[in-house]
Order: sequence, then structure tokens, then C-alpha cells
Amino acid sequence: MRNIETGGEFAQLPARDADAQRPFLAADIGGTHARLGLVAPQAEGAPRVLSYRSYRCADHPHLDDIVRQFCTELDARPRELVLASAGYLHAGVVVNRNLAWPLVPATLAHELRLERVRFLNDFEALAHAIAYVDEHSSVALKTAFASGSSEGPIAVIGPGTGLGAAVWFPGEPPRVIATEAGQIQLAARGGLEREVLDRIAPPDCHTPYEAVLSGPGLHRLYAALCAVYDRYPACAEPADVVAAAEAGDEVAYEAVQMFGGWMGSFAGDLAMLYGTTGGVYLAGGFLSRIVDLLRRGPLVERFLDKGVMRPFLHKVPIRVVDHGQLGVVGAASWHLHTRTAKQAPG
Repeated sequence: MRNIETGGEFAQLPARDADAQRPFLAADIGGTHARLGLVAPQAEGAPRVLSYRSYRCADHPHLDDIVRQFCTELDARPRELVLASAGYLHAGVVVNRNLAWPLVPATLAHELRLERVRFLNDFEALAHAIAYVDEHSSVALKTAFASGSSEGPIAVIGPGTGLGAAVWFPGEPPRVIATEAGQIQLAARGGLEREVLDRIAPPDCHTPYEAVLSGPGLHRLYAALCAVYDRYPACAEPADVVAAAEAGDEVAYEAVQMFGGWMGSFAGDLAMLYGTTGGVYLAGGFLSRIVDLLRRGPLVERFLDKGVMRPFLHKVPIRVVDHGQLGVVGAASWHLHTRTAKQAPG
């Protein structure tokens, strides 16, 4: 296989231009999967993903093992890695309780002999990729009741191992705000939601939306409902809950619908907070598998049920987009844009 770093297409370029066009690594690291891409810059549009792989984090002792395997498979020797992950960087360490192993960018650069490792929040990366998502690569849960709505800010929300959120603002260049909105205090309505919350949350303690709006959160909802109804919890994993709901199990179905109701409330809060007339995008393979169940439930009504703000929220579309390569593409886009901005004169 041709070595990608020393490919002939760079042979006639000046050294600085060759470096600017050289393929680099982009990674999207979650609690369950590590997604890696070898990416090349393009003059227009999305960066070009030359090769892409997804790995189960639990199958590897550390991220550097995954990166080595990926590069060996491609016979590639890139110089840079841009790393997207849930959490935030503090004192050189990525702070995130859901990761399979510690992430220290400087250590990673040393172990892999890379010139540079850059870090950004994974949902910041997803938001940077949202410009490349259209109606053909997403599924509508709710359409907008007004023309021109798609011109405003866009919120990107994703329940996976945890709950991530970021906001994209249009402009030249567009801007992205990474948030830790998944850690906002969970708000329950009276009745069954309150009963479930009492079984999930320790008394008088902070309970974030992430506790229910995530893969593990869906299973918590199911287990709590089983306790409420004095039923044996037969489902051991979130995927089991989804399968049981699709098969007609009443408690599993109710757990998915309660999940959808809380998701609608959470999404509506973010839409009001950031004025997201461009829409709300729900991202992740997990959500893509339960679109039909969500359509039959309270998600949209709970999104709209914000008192006097209902007319505004009618203008906001909701779409589901499969996570896939978006984190890799978004991380690469951010890297290229910020690298170009730093190199620009003045």
C-alpha cells in the first residue's frame, strides 16, 4: 500500500503548502466507540475522509493502541491528530467520567510521536459538521411552521453514553458554543415522572438530565418503572429495552416514551435559551433506531408545551441525524478553519 504521508501529490509543492495539504487524523471518542478518520483538506465543502474506522473502546487498553492500529492498517504516518471527546480540558487532562480510559493530549502526542494533538468537545465538533447535514441525511420529527426558519442558530443534542449539546451560530465564519447542558438539573413533572425520579435520584442531590437522557438513562427509566409497577426487570441493556418496546412490552414502551417526553422538554429549553430557529438536531445512532417510537410519543408536544413560548417553538424544526462520521468531519473542519485563521496575515 502507498504510504499516505509521502504520496507523490505533495512532491512538487513548497514545504508550507505541502504541510497544509497533508492528510491528518481526526478522532471522535465516546464512552463506547472511538471513531477515527484520515482526512485531507479540500478547497471547498467538507473535508475529504480518505479512510474511516470505528473501534469499541472496551477492546483496547488505551486510545494510542487504537490510533496505532488504524495507522498500521493504512500504512499512514500522519503528523497531527485533532481529538473530539465529551468533557472539557482541565490542567491538560480531559475531564469526563464516561470515558474508558484517561485522555491526556500531551501524553498521546508523545506516545504516538505526533507533532501536535488538538482537543475540542465532541458536540462542538458535531455542531461544526451540521453545515454538511441536509434533509437527505436526516429525518424530520417536527417541521417548522414558518418559512425562513432555517437561517437561525441550531442546537445539536445527543444522548449516548452521556448527554452532549452544542449550538451553531450562522455567520462568516460560523461560530459554535460547546455546552455542558447535559448536567443541568433534571426537571420532573408531577405524577409518574416524580415517582420515577424518586427511584433514580438520591434525596436532596443534584440529578442531571444525563441521568435519564442517555443510553444508560433509558435503562434507568425502565428499571424504575419496573419498580413502580412491581415488575421483574427482564431487560439488561438499553438495546434490550428498545427491542422489548418494539415487541410490545408495555413497561419498556413506557420507558421509551418517558425518555422522549424528557427529551422534548430539554430540547425546548435549549431552543428558547439560544433562539434556535435553525432547528434542533438530535444526533446519534441510538436515536436513529427509535425514531418511529419517538414519533408515536410525547416528544414534540413536550417540546411545544412551554406556555407563552409555544408560537415561537412552532417555528423550530426537529430532525434526527445519525452520528456516523459527523464527529470526525466536524473535528476536521474545526481544525482546518482554526489552523487557517492562525496562518492568515494580520
